[in-house]
Amino acid sequence: MTEYDGFRVARETGRGVATITLDVPGKLNRVSMGARDELAQVFSELGEDDGVRVVVLRGAGEEAFTAGGDVGMFMQRDGAALSDMHVNIGAPERCPKPVIAQLHGYCFGVGLELALACDFRVASDDLQLALPELTLGMIPGSGGASRLVKLIGASRAKDVVMRGRRVSAAEAQAWGLLCEVVPASQLGAAVARLADELAARPALALRTAKRVIGQAQDAPLSVAMDLEGLAYGLLRGTHDFAEGVSAFVEKRKPRYEDR
Repeated sequence: MTEYDGFRVARETGRGVATITLDVPGKLNRVSMGARDELAQVFSELGEDDGVRVVVLRGAGEEAFTAGGDVGMFMQRDGAALSDMHVNIGAPERCPKPVIAQLHGYCFGVGLELALACDFRVASDDLQLALPELTLGMIPGSGGASRLVKLIGASRAKDVVMRGRRVSAAEAQAWGLLCEVVPASQLGAAVARLADELAARPALALRTAKRVIGQAQDAPLSVAMDLEGLAYGLLRGTHDFAEGVSAFVEKRKPRYEDR
């Protein structure tokens, strides 16, 4: 296990799962300015680690995934520095491995922005989501508003951002922001099941799917379909695709080699 500024990283090599745990006791797992830089570096390292197949991002304790950033530190940075904060917070999106956000309690500000940059969001039914920056005379600055527009549309994004209101787990799931909502006592098990399922999938196909879907969000439909078709054709020549087809025909479990 490795300790950083307000979070730690544990690798379970047998499962192929790395877990990043936000942990700042007494401060609802606040994310410092330094932690943003370190998180970006950690996601980059995990993306290159062949022993890691899935990344889980979670918060310690029972109260919060994280209630947001270290607000007082913002006044110690100039506007130019703050303009690029979305780069670090977008690290889960750039990571080639599947990233699961395990959400409970408060998920505010940069916490929600981090979660929105993940591939899967699994939550307990006590979750509260919010981007409260407007109540401080500011707006979200790490991709929160922009990703919300892509995921739930401009009208709902305005409702969340311009009112700074809290959104329940049930409402967020109805909007499509959460892929699963479970009782708090079952959250860890639900995330573990998903992580193990993804870890068993062929990594090359997973990495390709994540990249194609990410690019499709910003591309015209015709371009997105061309990219998908190109990726499909490239995967046709891989060992894993041949193995998957053979296993299906022979009615056995496939043995993927990520090549």
